Amino acid sequence: MKRIAAVLILLLVTVGTLFWAHDSQSEEQRDGFANYRLIAHAMGSIREQAYTNAYEAMIANYEKGTRVFEIDFMLTSDRVAVARHEWTANMSKMLGQDEELPEHKQAGALTHDEFMNTPILGMYQPMDADGIMKVLSKYPDMYIVTDTKEQKDEDIQQVLRSLVNAAKKHDSSALSRVVVQIYNEPMLEKVKEVYNFPSIIYTLYATQDTESQVVDFVQNNDIDAVTMPEYKVNQNFVAKLKKAGAVTYVHTINDTQQVANYEKWGVYGVYSDVLTEQEMEEMNTRFAWKP
Repeated sequence: MKRIAAVLILLLVTVGTLFWAHDSQSEEQRDGFANYRLIAHAMGSIREQAYTNAYEAMIANYEKGTRVFEIDFMLTSDRVAVARHEWTANMSKMLGQDEELPEHKQAGALTHDEFMNTPILGMYQPMDADGIMKVLSKYPDMYIVTDTKEQKDEDIQQVLRSLVNAAKKHDSSALSRVVVQIYNEPMLEKVKEVYNFPSIIYTLYATQDTESQVVDFVQNNDIDAVTMPEYKVNQNFVAKLKKAGAVTYVHTINDTQQVANYEKWGVYGVYSDVLTEQEMEEMNTRFAWKP
C-alpha cells in the first residue's frame, strides 16, 4: 500500500508540474504575429543558404510551419522596393549572381528589371514589394516583418509606401499582417506618416538608448515586441520589457539549446535562419513534459 501511495503522489506531482508548465506558457499566448516564437530571418534558409529573401525560401519554410518572415528591403536604382539585404559584391557572390551580372553591376543597386530577372543561386525567384504582398494576400495566416536597410527617412518611407500600394492592389487587409521594425524612437513617427501599421517591433542593434529609455518608449507607445542581439540580453531587461507590455526576441539564433537557455531568462522567441516554428513547438512541448 505504501508503494502504491508513493506512486500516486509522484503521479500527482508530475501532473501538477505539467499543468503548471502548460499554464505558464498559456499565459504568454499573444495575438497576431506575437503568437509565434519563431521569426524566419531573411525568409529563412533554403538548402542551407541564408539571406536569399527568395520566394522559394518563403514558401518552403511556410510549409514547414513557419508563419512569420523577416524580410530585408532595399530600393532599386529606379526606387522600387525589393527583398535584398545589401547592394554589395559579396552579397552578389553569396547569392550566386556574380556570374550572372557584369562586374560593374555586382556592387551597386540594380534596376527593378535587372533585379527581378537575375535568379538567386541560378534557380530562385527574387521578390519585390508587389510579389510579397501578393503572397501575403494568398496566405491569411502569414506575417512579414520589415527590415528596411535604407538609411534615409525618405527612402525608408518609400519602401513602406511601396508595400502599402501593393497591398491596396491585392488585398488591403494584408497590411494588418505587416509588422514594421523600427531602429530608433523618431522612426516611429516617420512610419506613421506613411501608414498606421498596427504592429511594431523595436530592434535595438542600432540604438544607443539606455535600457530605461527603451522600456519607457515601449510602454508609452504600446510597442508589441523588442528584438535585440545576444550581447544586449539580460534577465532584468527582459523582465522590465515584459512588464511594459512587449515580448522579447533575440537574433539570430540557430540552435535549440540556445533558445532553451534564453527562454529561462524570459525571452519569448528568436529570429533564426534555420529553425522552424514546428521545431520551437516541439522543443516547448519537450521541456513542458519533462518531470
